[in-house]
Amino acid sequence: MSKHYRIGVMFSTTGPYSVVARSMLNGALLAVAEQVAPGISVEPVVVNPGGDLASYAALSRDLLQSGVRHVVGCYTSSSRKEVIPCFEKHDALLWYPSHYEGFESSNNVIYTGASPNQHVLPLVDHMLAHVGSSAFCIGSNYIWAWENTRIFREAMTARGARVLAERYVPVGDTEIDQVVEAILEARPSFVFNNLIGTSNYAFFRAFRAACNARGIDQPRVIPVASCTLSEPELEEIGTDAVDGHLSCSVYFSSLASPTNEAFTRAYRAAFPEGPSTSADAEASYIAMKLLVLALAEAGTDDVEAVKEAATRQHLLAPQGEVHIDPQTLHAHLTPRIGISNAASRFELIVEAPGPVRPDPYLVQSSPRYAVAARNSSLRVVK
Repeated sequence: MSKHYRIGVMFSTTGPYSVVARSMLNGALLAVAEQVAPGISVEPVVVNPGGDLASYAALSRDLLQSGVRHVVGCYTSSSRKEVIPCFEKHDALLWYPSHYEGFESSNNVIYTGASPNQHVLPLVDHMLAHVGSSAFCIGSNYIWAWENTRIFREAMTARGARVLAERYVPVGDTEIDQVVEAILEARPSFVFNNLIGTSNYAFFRAFRAACNARGIDQPRVIPVASCTLSEPELEEIGTDAVDGHLSCSVYFSSLASPTNEAFTRAYRAAFPEGPSTSADAEASYIAMKLLVLALAEAGTDDVEAVKEAATRQHLLAPQGEVHIDPQTLHAHLTPRIGISNAASRFELIVEAPGPVRPDPYLVQSSPRYAVAARNSSLRVVK
């Protein structure tokens, strides 16, 4: 007899970052539609917090009190931080499918998005090797941008490079001209961008327009590098400012592989009105796939049994092989860097040879070790 499980799916499909969140919802629902695990059936219970932090907590509580034990959801780090205490209190499991800033560990979260050693550090190395040694950091005013910029700054400093300035704007704010002027005055080698949602789209349009007005070839002279920029967002930026932007990610829709081609084809067929696939949509797809496989193997939705089963799964995902590290509950993923083109897609320019072990606390890859190695008064204690 088939076992039936209700699975929470929680994304803000309205609000300032709704474009990416809708692609994440699509990714999770596609995985449910493709379910092939024998002996179980899965019913997605979809909720929309609308980008409101208080709603995340309230909806999480409602889901868990209704008997749901597993939820695939959250895009922003602030929403994840908001709901974790509720999952810990109810002994439930959040499957968090977004790139994030690391420096977190919860026995009630499985992370299927990229850790900082899988996106920030590869981007720093690439930009210093191929672009220049000074950066201007911008971001939305919340924990993702603060922490990602901190990691970026430490990595830059460890390599002898400079962060000229940092600027933050409220989530959803589109009054961005003052930030653009500050960048043009500083003239960095590149911009490190941690804006999200509507603020992000407004920045790219305003920055390109300001550079054009001054006769500056923006992609060549002051390129913008991100760890969040994805295909649905390129489409929101618009044709006048969409090309020449760098993004470090573990997935691009343009990856040439039979698995990814099947994924993008199925996604387009299921969601013809979009938004396009994204790294976060793929992470949601992975989270739901792994959850279904783990439920089938465990034969129960008990959190400890499912966690153990999840770490034994090896999934051939659209990006390539993915599995969960049993020590950190983070995913082994393959870092890549792409550059955007006029078709609102990314052309791959850098790719790791295979999945990289997650290092959420940068224990093995901390830029602090590089600083110690360069400073004769310091010694790394093993």
